[in-house]
Amino acid sequence: MIHFMNKRNALKFMSGCAVTIGTAGLFSACSPNAPKFTAIDITGADYAKDFALTDHNGQARALKDFKGKIVMMFFGYTQCPDVCPTSMAEMAEIKRLLGKDGERVQCLFVTIDPERDKPEMLKEYMAAFDPTFLALIPTPEKLVTLAKDYKVYYKKVEGPTPTSYTMDHTAGSYVYDATGKLRLFTRYGTKPELTAADIKQLLASAP
Repeated sequence: MIHFMNKRNALKFMSGCAVTIGTAGLFSACSPNAPKFTAIDITGADYAKDFALTDHNGQARALKDFKGKIVMMFFGYTQCPDVCPTSMAEMAEIKRLLGKDGERVQCLFVTIDPERDKPEMLKEYMAAFDPTFLALIPTPEKLVTLAKDYKVYYKKVEGPTPTSYTMDHTAGSYVYDATGKLRLFTRYGTKPELTAADIKQLLASAP
């Protein structure tokens, strides 16, 4: 269901870990020759422009490190029962569908649960889907700022024990083009074939 509130599109999906999807505006191109995407076109958005995070290998990362590649960026956590593993598996399928062009796609997983998601655990989690996937690990303090900048919602939901909590969080992925510009927001549950077609369009227009 789509709700319009203060010129904002809020898309809500419910699953095993309650998920809210929000985007802070649509910036669709007006040209009749503009590409037609299945994902939400947020070209020209003034948020989520960059990050400075450490990956699961201990290497500092920023968008510039992936220049020349399409970047898909998803916020989640390893203990997520369904949305996160489903989304990561779909990213792997998108790369497969792109064939050789899949090498020009970098998938990033930003943990919203740095308390439990340690580097070794994240490394194993990425390898379970695709060895080229990278997990990014913000400190709890940096996560607050990052989530605001990326308009990502997350909330800890207490469980029966201190370590059995879950996380409500935004689902869907941001997609950057090969120059590092934010272009799309893919809704959770979008068929991989449709997202792969969107990425093909971005690759076709890459410098």
